[in-house]
Amino acid sequence: MRTLKETKPGTTVRVAKIGGEGPVKRRIMEMGVTKGAEVTVRKVAPLGDPLEITVRGYELSLRKDDAELIVVE
Repeated sequence: MRTLKETKPGTTVRVAKIGGEGPVKRRIMEMGVTKGAEVTVRKVAPLGDPLEITVRGYELSLRKDDAELIVVE
């Protein structure tokens, strides 16, 4: 399994699992990144942090530490 952090720009993937626990996991899920959601990686900043993604019709920026917790298929 790979993480959202490892996904190349322009690729659409489906969320398989969200790691982490407590407030971190809850914050990611409140942003609309839930199991089964389709996520498109739009851009990655030059130094790799943050990632710009599209989920549920809106754009979102995620830190690479958070993107590493999201397992995709």
